[in-house]
Amino acid sequence: MAMGSSTTHGCDELESYSSLGLIVPQSQKKHAEYPKVLFLLSTYLDKVVQRNEELLGSNKIRESTTVFHGQRVPDLSIKLYAERIFKYAQCSPSCFVLGLIYMERYLQQPNIYMTSLSVHRLLIASVVVAAKFTDDSFFNNAYYGKVGGISTREMNRLELDLLFSLDFRLRVNLETFGSYCLKLEKEALALVLERPIQAQGASRTKCLSRNSSADETWKHELARERYTSAQALQGCI
Repeated sequence: MAMGSSTTHGCDELESYSSLGLIVPQSQKKHAEYPKVLFLLSTYLDKVVQRNEELLGSNKIRESTTVFHGQRVPDLSIKLYAERIFKYAQCSPSCFVLGLIYMERYLQQPNIYMTSLSVHRLLIASVVVAAKFTDDSFFNNAYYGKVGGISTREMNRLELDLLFSLDFRLRVNLETFGSYCLKLEKEALALVLERPIQAQGASRTKCLSRNSSADETWKHELARERYTSAQALQGCI
């Protein structure tokens, strides 16, 4: 009985990893699209940022400034920034799950909240640390800095601050990793449930027109990002 339960649990984990795009057959890696985990992670981070900024705006919480805070909000959305990191850093998709775990561990410190001024830097630093800890190969910080649109010096500073804040405890057990995969899958389910609610009260024609327009906007947005040069991000965060 125990063996059967263990086998079922293992199959569920593999299905979850595959659903998030964490498992890509070797033969498909060169032609694989952006994994689903990038979209779900960025959607989750967007919600956290929005919630925190609403609380800060109502003076319900107080925020401490960190090395991850920029002077202005970056022009690039979290989603496009995550896609850029994945495309040019060439890290494994699982690094984004590990990155989320590191981000939330970092945010456990008193009066530290993720906002639109800090989320991009926190994301690049967390994914870079995850890549160096888990991937077989990785780049140096000069390259990662160009990917993230920051200087090598700042990339070094962000990485060190994150590592010391985490007390260099980077190991994540399978149970924790699986729970975060489940959290992102729940985010996907929430998105599916939200769409019918948002569509209530609108005619079918308007819904189709709006969805079509949104799809076209997304396609143009993604196409523009894929052809964005490294210069476009210089100084953006």
